[in-house]
Amino acid sequence: MNSISHPGLAFLFLLSSVTIVFGFVPLQPVIRQNHRTKTVSCAKKGSSDDQPSIEQKKIVIIGAGWGGLSAAHALIKSSHDANLDITIVEAAPRVGGLVRDGFPTINNTAFEGEAGQHGFWDNYNNIFHLLEEIFPNRVDEILTDYAEQGQYSPRGLEAVWPVYRRSLRLPTGLGQALYTKFVNLSPLDRATALPMVLAFSEFDDSEEAWAKYDNVSFRDLCIRLGVSRKCYEEIFEPMVLTGLFAPGAECSAAAALGMAYFFVLRSQNSFDVRWCRGNIGRLIFDPWIRILEEKGVKFLMDTRVKGFEFEGSIDNIISKVVCSRKKEDRTTHDQLTLDADTVLFSVGGAALNAMVRSSPELAKHSEFRRFSNLRGTGVLATRLFLDTILDAPYSANACWGFDKGIGMTMFDITKLHGKSNHTETGDRKSNSLPAGSIIEIDYYHAASLLTMTDEQIVQKVKHDLDTILGHQSRKAQVLDAAIVRLPQAVNWYSPGSYSNMPQVQSKSIPNVFFCGDIVRSRHGSWSQEKAFVTGIEAANRILGRKGGYGIIPLAADEPHVSLGRELFSAAKSLARVTSAPKTPSIVDFLW
Repeated sequence: MNSISHPGLAFLFLLSSVTIVFGFVPLQPVIRQNHRTKTVSCAKKGSSDDQPSIEQKKIVIIGAGWGGLSAAHALIKSSHDANLDITIVEAAPRVGGLVRDGFPTINNTAFEGEAGQHGFWDNYNNIFHLLEEIFPNRVDEILTDYAEQGQYSPRGLEAVWPVYRRSLRLPTGLGQALYTKFVNLSPLDRATALPMVLAFSEFDDSEEAWAKYDNVSFRDLCIRLGVSRKCYEEIFEPMVLTGLFAPGAECSAAAALGMAYFFVLRSQNSFDVRWCRGNIGRLIFDPWIRILEEKGVKFLMDTRVKGFEFEGSIDNIISKVVCSRKKEDRTTHDQLTLDADTVLFSVGGAALNAMVRSSPELAKHSEFRRFSNLRGTGVLATRLFLDTILDAPYSANACWGFDKGIGMTMFDITKLHGKSNHTETGDRKSNSLPAGSIIEIDYYHAASLLTMTDEQIVQKVKHDLDTILGHQSRKAQVLDAAIVRLPQAVNWYSPGSYSNMPQVQSKSIPNVFFCGDIVRSRHGSWSQEKAFVTGIEAANRILGRKGGYGIIPLAADEPHVSLGRELFSAAKSLARVTSAPKTPSIVDFLW
């Protein structure tokens, strides 16, 4: 996902073998309450009283991450025609969801921390389009240039990812295999991954493919297709730990295949990534929020949804969203109730689970009871402020082998943001600290680390950094640190979880919609891009538009990939037994 981290390395060589306010109203409207909507009379002086009235549709969006903001952004573009009143409810004090910033440091002397680093990969077409809209001709001021990335284990450098777009363009798979620099993993071990091409060729992101591969763990798929233990432990396991945030034994094979294709194999350039030049909340979300607010979108921060009220006795239309909002003293709360014609859930699986468990009205529906099977996995985001400038060979790095079952990434914030800890950030200064590096190390599937004290965490992070960078790091002292604990923060794509994920629109409560990277979508994207795309898909469904309206599709499969899938499909058809109830799959032959 989530794109806190690098999504993986294994498949780099695999294919080588084959709103709301209506600003158009010039007169002061007369508003009278009519059930859940506001009826707005726009009759001009001297006109007939028979002028038709316009009902204002109230939309409540729960969650202010990429999905919720994307949905609001798409909706306001039609607000003049649709007459929308949009309110976004967010439990955190800052927008951004998992991507938010504003976390204080331990000593309160340096920069604020973030909830991890979040890359912008080559196939983030819709997000790049948004950035061009918000920052015309200025995106290069917001995002870094492309750069090489490293992979480390406790024994040292394991691999280097180049900037693929700077090399001769080759068919996807071949280019990645030739240009990626593997340091220790032997060609023989890498060759044991070649049978995975069969699974990749069959998995086309369709509902049928998900049904076949989602009940299989990624580890089982690798083992049964003959991937060597060394190849799995050093390549595939780190891939899913930093891409899907859980061990391969607890990750859906369908999710792993889909994620790898999107981030690595759709084209030679897929793994090229840019990073935000500063805290993403200040540089990207704050300007975006100002645009939404100018269009009439209302934000209720520090506001938690407590329940729902339904219309009538059928309990199939939500009419009100009941919330609790923190007061300025941060200890007491105000209760408020929001009228709603439409409710859009833009939250992760764990939050959706909690809402269903706390709402008997939602739990009456089997569709919503399935959401109680969704869960998240923990993230520990840390940022060290050092007294010395370190020379990290690569500004972004994926790591493995430091803790069993835990993924890890390391970022040189000094290089990515172009700032040392002796630099002004926002309204706060850290001139009390000597100039030194800012290093971020984040951990995934990290529930066992979240229980440690701040001091214990700082010691561990510093030890891991010393292991990676050696003597220069061991000499450096930690002046301050930001520790961000995020239990169940990212979605856990466990085997069998796909059947529990929501569609864009609820079938049992028709005025309820969903967006986010936990939502089913045939677009083919992942992480932040998927959340953004499903936000537009939800807005389209709310407005009665075609699902793909306003969405940039992913590029078509390259010719050799399409040919491989066609040949595989033909081979499956030839292998079909006449009396068989279904077409055979690779999965069918593994057990």
